[in-house]
Amino acid sequence: QVQLVESGGGLVQAGDSLRLSCAASGRTISSYAMAWFRQAPGEEREFVAADNWSGAQTYYADSVKGRFTISRDNAKNTAYLQINGLKPEDTAVYSCAATLGNPMYAYLGDMDYWGKGTLVTVSS
Repeated sequence: QVQLVESGGGLVQAGDSLRLSCAASGRTISSYAMAWFRQAPGEEREFVAADNWSGAQTYYADSVKGRFTISRDNAKNTAYLQINGLKPEDTAVYSCAATLGNPMYAYLGDMDYWGKGTLVTVSS
């Protein structure tokens, strides 16, 4: 079992930056591909980014390329999502997830473990 706890969300202004963290416990994330998803109010969950066990391979939704960066520190058992140039449409609950599967297919949402999420609210 892997427990995932997100942090770093909050109320920010458009143009600000945030770094979200996903702290894992139970097992080391070096065995897992990690991914971030978001769900805006009244919307379906949306894939944001994923990486492989080492962080060397990354995948992004087209809508966030260039502004979002996924990374990890396996020694700290933590994954991160750096968000730059925040926009009001980025307002959502951001959740991290882990899978033993191929991160290339993380966008399908079939992950093994999920965190509960952290809320990011962007004011204009």
